[in-house]
This record gives sequence, structure tokens and C-alpha cells, in this order.
Amino acid sequence: MSSQHAVIIGGSSGIGLASAAHLLEKGYRVTITGRDETKLKAAAESLTGDVAAIAMDAADLTGLAKTFETIGPFDHLVLALGGGNGGGPLASVDLADLKRGFEQKTMAHFACAQACLPYLSKEGSITFVSAVSAQAALPGTAGLGAVNAAIAALAPILAVELKPIRVNCVSPGVVDTPWWDFLGEEQKAPAFASFAARTPVGRVGRPEEIADAIAFLIGNGFISGHTLICDGGIRLGQ
Repeated sequence: MSSQHAVIIGGSSGIGLASAAHLLEKGYRVTITGRDETKLKAAAESLTGDVAAIAMDAADLTGLAKTFETIGPFDHLVLALGGGNGGGPLASVDLADLKRGFEQKTMAHFACAQACLPYLSKEGSITFVSAVSAQAALPGTAGLGAVNAAIAALAPILAVELKPIRVNCVSPGVVDTPWWDFLGEEQKAPAFASFAARTPVGRVGRPEEIADAIAFLIGNGFISGHTLICDGGIRLGQ
């Protein structure tokens, strides 16, 4: 697989960084992007293999075409952009915050997929990273669910529209990544324990497990238009 080039948008931490490491181990050439140049440089230095790093803000739609022109031809796009705007009960959710959620995650996924098309191999793939809030029907996540369901909806539509390019989506559950650092350790531990108790596998996920799901979809040439839910079963509502 050493001739294959994967571009990971949001590759400087969490699921994106784990995906970069996983694909590099498989012999892919990898380019990672991120907004924070210092963080991005540290991420690239932590990886082993044929890796490049390009600073970009995927929510800055005006610069996407130039970024993909700089990257040049490649084979696989992974959109591992985080987002947490729009959470809360329907009655009190901040609509401006929800709008930011769509702009920073849904629109960024959509715009990156659009901007990459002149450079993406026709034998290649696009893999979106959504979230299980789109499937789990958890109270207080209507906004988050809407943002992520919109992303998951792209996979089957684009699989047909962009054929033979394969388009899939991974929908992670609760995963121990830096996204949760806003809680602080004292709050994060009991939150994870609560999620683990509601999850059939009895724990939260690891970013490497989501990376493995992403690599599977990239590598399997007979899967397209599919959303792979990798959530430990939390959507089942225990």
C-alpha cells in the first residue's frame, strides 16, 4: 500500500492522529492538517513514516482550494473534524451555537469533500467522521445529532453521485480523546464511568479503535455509501 496517499483533515490529535499512525503502519503516505501550527508540528513529529503536515482551518472555506492544490493528487480523504457546538435540551439550546456547529463541522466536511475533487483519485475514497449522536436518540443532543446526521447523510448520496469514488462514514461513540479535556480530570473520570455503565462493552472507546474502523473502510474496495457505527453499543439505550 506504499503508493497510496491519505489526507487526514483534523489529523493533529485524537481520532485523526490515531488514524494517521494506523495508516502509516500499513504503509500509506499520509498528510495531516490542523489549525494550530505548533500542535500540528508536534503531531507530525510523533509519527513514524512518510508523513507531511499542512496548517489549515477547514472552517475557513475560502482557503480550501489552495490547500488541496498544495497537497496535489492523492487517494483517500479522511475528515476527522471535531465539533461540540449545539448541545443542550431543545427548549434551551442556543441557536447561534447550533449554527456554529453546522458551520464548523457539517459545512467544513461538505466543503472539504467538494474542494478535494480535482485532486482525489477516481479509485480512491472519502471517509467522513460523524458521531453516534446521530443514531443514539440521547436527550439533550438534538442539535449535536442534527449536525452529525447531516454528515452521515452525505455518504450514500455521494457514493452514487461521485462513483466510482467510494464514500463512507464512521460514527464513533464516546471515545477518550482530547476533545473531552474541557471537563478536567475530576469531571472526566465520573463522566466516562457513567458512559461506560450505559455501554454494553463496559467502557468508553479508544481512538485507535476508531482509526481501525476508518482504515477498514479505506482498504475495502467493495464498501461504499455505508455508515459504520463504532460505539461499543451505547446507541442501544441501556
